[in-house]
Amino acid sequence: MTMTVQEAPSQLLAARLQIPPIPYSHAAGSWVYAADGKRYLDGASGIVNVNIGHAHPVVVEALRDQVGICTYASPGTFAPELMEQLATATARAVHRPDDRVMFTPTGTHATESAIALARLVQRARGEEGRHRILTSTLGYHGNSAFVLALSGHRSRRPHEDDSFGLAPAFNPPYPGQHLGCPYPACRVECVRAVRDAIVAAGPESVAAVLMEPVNGTTGGGYVPPPGYLRALREVCDEFGVLVIHDEVLTGLGRTGLPLASHHTPGSAADIVTLSKGLGAGYVPLAATMISPHLAEDITASGKWLPLMGTMSATPLQGRAGLAVLSVLDDLGALDRDEVRGAALGRLVADAVRGQSVVTDVRGLGYFHGIELAPGTVGEVMRITRAEGLLLYPYVGFRPDRTGEGLLVAPPLNATDGDLDFLGETLRSALSRVG
Repeated sequence: MTMTVQEAPSQLLAARLQIPPIPYSHAAGSWVYAADGKRYLDGASGIVNVNIGHAHPVVVEALRDQVGICTYASPGTFAPELMEQLATATARAVHRPDDRVMFTPTGTHATESAIALARLVQRARGEEGRHRILTSTLGYHGNSAFVLALSGHRSRRPHEDDSFGLAPAFNPPYPGQHLGCPYPACRVECVRAVRDAIVAAGPESVAAVLMEPVNGTTGGGYVPPPGYLRALREVCDEFGVLVIHDEVLTGLGRTGLPLASHHTPGSAADIVTLSKGLGAGYVPLAATMISPHLAEDITASGKWLPLMGTMSATPLQGRAGLAVLSVLDDLGALDRDEVRGAALGRLVADAVRGQSVVTDVRGLGYFHGIELAPGTVGEVMRITRAEGLLLYPYVGFRPDRTGEGLLVAPPLNATDGDLDFLGETLRSALSRVG
């Protein structure tokens, strides 16, 4: 009699994609190598965060060196020299050279710090009633219960009983997302939805509007109409409301410029969050940046700054962040005068042209979303993976929680050969799904 051995259930609680995970041995550059020797192009940069590829020698050397010196030193006890250097480098990298910078481990922490700072600014000005944070019905700002309640991530929003009475306040200017839009396609005038939300909430109660300058993983790279972000800035200024840009995903070159807001002159935010491109998959690292005059309002008022965490500002994070920024600078990703990523845009456009399974394509720079026909995302993922290409899914972005697609977001230093492989494999996979 033969006995079958059942695999023991995993003790690890972790998110799963539509297809099983791959046992792997190592990664280098844009490629991940499976335990069986097969290699896969990381066409989504992990979860759109491995922005300079895997095992970059500059970062590996910096980490190796710093581990032998000191990995942890509380900034309250020891002089945070590396984090001071990183604050200066981060501010310069995104062309906000005088900003004050607060470091935290994750984008979620960065968002919560941004909200806390916005409220402190308003109270420092004597606006004690300004506490509300207005957000869009499509967007993602982190995975704590608080920011999930504010976020327009429809499949991950907390139960109504667990949402603290919070919810998104306005529709974004994207096709099918701006309900009741009076135009055939959203225009700059769609910023009226934000103005109406401020008025409905009561301007005297609103601290800030929080928005992704380019939509991230919830909708697959929706881009606002030209001038929209500048118009949003003007509306917020009209009512004394601060602007917070969530650039956790889009910041540091992902959309082809240092910040996604740089595509729209005159749209600069009061507070900006960064994370994925700063830690780049090497260490947990995020930054919340605030305009200097606002920081001075807080400190002059004598109010306490938001608390940082135990792992918010370590020497290891400082050394890694500096190394990542140096690589991005060498790539030209921090240049504000030239938009990068045009080759990837052409490649994606060529791959989807004439493909019946593709219903839309959108994005900027090194971040594109390919919207697919209902019920096909799992099949396309299985085919691309079988052919050695890893992409990341996004689902449930429509108001009725339908909609599916794949993100194409390779490392910013992917080679021409890497991109050629991505384009050819993507085109072949899409053509095989009817």
